[in-house]
Amino acid sequence: MTRKETILKLIVEHFIKTAQPVGSQTLLDEYGLTCSSATIRNEMNALEKDGMLEKTHASSGRVPSSEGYRYYVEHLRDDRVDNRVKFALASVLEKRTQSVEEVIEQSCQILSSMTNLASVVLGPKVSEEKLVSVQVIPLSPTTATAVFVTDQGYVENKTFVLEQGASSEEVQKTVTLLNDRLKGTPIVDLVPKMEAMRPAVTDYVVGQDVVYQALMEAFLRFAGDRLNLYGKDKLFEQPEFADDAKKLRKVLSLLDDPKALREALQDVEEEPKCDENVDFRFAGEEQDLAIVSAKVNVPGGQSTSISLVGPTRMDYDSAVGMLRYVAKTLDEYFKALEGGNEECPKKTTSNPSKPTKKKAPKKS
Repeated sequence: MTRKETILKLIVEHFIKTAQPVGSQTLLDEYGLTCSSATIRNEMNALEKDGMLEKTHASSGRVPSSEGYRYYVEHLRDDRVDNRVKFALASVLEKRTQSVEEVIEQSCQILSSMTNLASVVLGPKVSEEKLVSVQVIPLSPTTATAVFVTDQGYVENKTFVLEQGASSEEVQKTVTLLNDRLKGTPIVDLVPKMEAMRPAVTDYVVGQDVVYQALMEAFLRFAGDRLNLYGKDKLFEQPEFADDAKKLRKVLSLLDDPKALREALQDVEEEPKCDENVDFRFAGEEQDLAIVSAKVNVPGGQSTSISLVGPTRMDYDSAVGMLRYVAKTLDEYFKALEGGNEECPKKTTSNPSKPTKKKAPKKS
């Protein structure tokens, strides 16, 4: 590691820890560098010219730029995996009766808790799935649940109240008709196809509009952007957001908008990877959010992605190290399940992009 890289590494890590701009004297006092204060200032000036550092105002110390963070993440960080993550994840994976969704959900909750960041699971692309079957399961004489299953193993349901006097035979006729007409239909086409066939359904099966409506609502919910977000409240504790209400509102607006968040997460895969397993980028109107993502292969030859979302000042050593560990461990766990022919639900995601080289700071 060159002297310039050492100084960049120390500035990034000190700023991550304190959220305060870093000056040459701080580096001397805190880290015992053997070079002079003047030499450190010269290196910091060079890093600023390289686009790796920025000044918050004329007389301040420096803070890392987005390019400086990226170089740090790709070349200078030291991955850390808290043993508590290993123990907590091992405890989750000991319960062999859990579904894929349950395992991933608990893994994300562990990541959020240990990193103080939000975690996100990017759900499957509905364009890649087709309807396998529709069922209506009676719960009582007056209620039932409409259920449909896709060819990727995803299940959606809607509980509804039966119309007065509706018989189980009439309900089954509706289900049979829907299965005949809809089986094999891509999920993205279900809603328009249901709308087109609505007159035939209501004319053919009198009084069963409630069943039709319940399934329509289930299809609409499934066809929407599906994201699972955990630990959003962790961001409230970050100084960048706790001390800036406007910035916090913008961040929460992004996290609460499934379409915008999905686009941000998918954009990660268009950026160069920070290593073999983890993608990295910035998001938000002011690029004040950092996202690191990792792909997890699940049974059935499909994959999903888990992301950690936080301020650009996030602890990358911890975040990248823990995310990579969890993704690798889940990969091995799901591979073992498939090897044992145990059934699991499935998830999907898009493929990450290939890494490209990033420029290094010029050597002193």
